[in-house]
Amino acid sequence: MGISAAFFDIDGTIYREGLITEVFKKMIKYELIEESKWYREVRPAFLQWDKRQAGYDTYLKKMVDVYTDAVKGNKPFYMEYVAKKVVEQKGDRVYTFTRNKILWHQEQGHKVIAISGSPLELVREMSGKYRMDDYRGTTYKLDENGAYSGEIIPMWDSRSKKKAIMELSEEYDIDLANSYAYGDTAGDFTMLKMVGYPFAINPTKELLHKIKEDEELKSKIKVVVERKDVIYLLNIHELDFI
Repeated sequence: MGISAAFFDIDGTIYREGLITEVFKKMIKYELIEESKWYREVRPAFLQWDKRQAGYDTYLKKMVDVYTDAVKGNKPFYMEYVAKKVVEQKGDRVYTFTRNKILWHQEQGHKVIAISGSPLELVREMSGKYRMDDYRGTTYKLDENGAYSGEIIPMWDSRSKKKAIMELSEEYDIDLANSYAYGDTAGDFTMLKMVGYPFAINPTKELLHKIKEDEELKSKIKVVVERKDVIYLLNIHELDFI
């Protein structure tokens, strides 16, 4: 029998918002992105989400597109510096439930691994802050000069996360039936489905729909919602949502 592991998404699961948003703000501050890009390209999508007139995924995709274009031609040093500053200043803005779960898994001797759609540099800093054993994030590829090429290897979708877990499972001899996963969006669906003890943390409507349509996952998942200083454990079988 292999070891037990706990796989954590970061944005919206550990961190209370999207860390890439904070990276974007820092890049504007350090003049790595023109401020006009925020007002012209990202802010309209943000306002639509903020007013709950459009989905968070739409806003995030726009930010990722602008981020990818902005880092093109830059050396990793700049992004590593930005990621370090973001985690130093914002890394404690996490959910109580998942922070405590990280500590619990570490006490049990489980492998604790971050699998996130955030840039790899950012995931590395967060995993280091919370003393995780390994991590996977979105890779922004480099060209022959060692600068970002504009090509990416994503880690925010179900297919990529499934592949990552399979590779990690083989590398560490992980027993997935006795492992845990924590996620909040549809991109975490396969990650949740692959383990014996899945947790949906403040899940999106899309993820809830996918869970309710999957009898196997529905039978074992726990749904957790944290608001203010209260943590709610919801019964997926009795959960109604609009």
